[in-house]
Amino acid sequence: MNKATRSNRFQVWAAGAVMLAGIASTGCQVDVAGQTLPSPWYLTDDVQYYAPGPEFKLAREAAALKADREAYESSAQPNCCP
Repeated sequence: MNKATRSNRFQVWAAGAVMLAGIASTGCQVDVAGQTLPSPWYLTDDVQYYAPGPEFKLAREAAALKADREAYESSAQPNCCP
C-alpha cells in the first residue's frame, strides 16, 4: 500500500466520520403517519399550554339563533279568523 492510497482512505474515513457526527448531532421534528415525533431536545423545550375552550364551538351562533327564534315566536300574530 502506497502513501497516496493510505491518505485517500483516511480522507474518506474522516469525511464519513464528520458526516455521521453531523447527522447525529442535529435534531429534527418528524411527521410519520400523522404522528409527530419529537426532536432530541424535547425535554428542554418550554411547555406551551392552551387553556381548554368551550366544548360547543358555536355557542354564540346558537345563542343568536335562539334569540331570533324567540323574538319571532313572541311577536304579535295577526288575528286570521273572525
